Amino acid sequence: MALRAQQPAPDFDTRSDDGQPVRLADLRGRWVVLYFYPRAGTPGCSVEAQRFEAALPEFERLGAVVIGVSTDTEARQAKFRESCGLSFPLIPDSDRSLARAYGVMGGVGGLLGVAARQTFLIDPQGRIAHHWRTVNPVSHAADVLRYLRQTV
Repeated sequence: MALRAQQPAPDFDTRSDDGQPVRLADLRGRWVVLYFYPRAGTPGCSVEAQRFEAALPEFERLGAVVIGVSTDTEARQAKFRESCGLSFPLIPDSDRSLARAYGVMGGVGGLLGVAARQTFLIDPQGRIAHHWRTVNPVSHAADVLRYLRQTV
């Protein structure tokens, strides 16, 4: 079943690639950009991540945190973080529990085992504010910022 606007976002309590706890409940009071991508280190995912990183000061100014999620391992996520110079949390979802909870399994071309490139904007009360089902990695960070500016 697809998640809808105003529905509570599926909770999560996990660790980022660098071992830091990431809990949705701890982020209440802030906007959360939870973006799923198919594979760390691939060209589209790298461009998208770097665009989010470049826009991070503006997201923070608007009271938002950015969190990237893929079904990659901790090691692959850590290498991705380093190669792209990322400072926001990356969640290794190798057991696919978060991707399943958000209904994004079946990635690029329906490939099994990877998450689709989709993004959820979660409001400060923990509800889905917006869901992007179709994402252009080059312009997506700007698209999310534009939406957030109109909403905040």
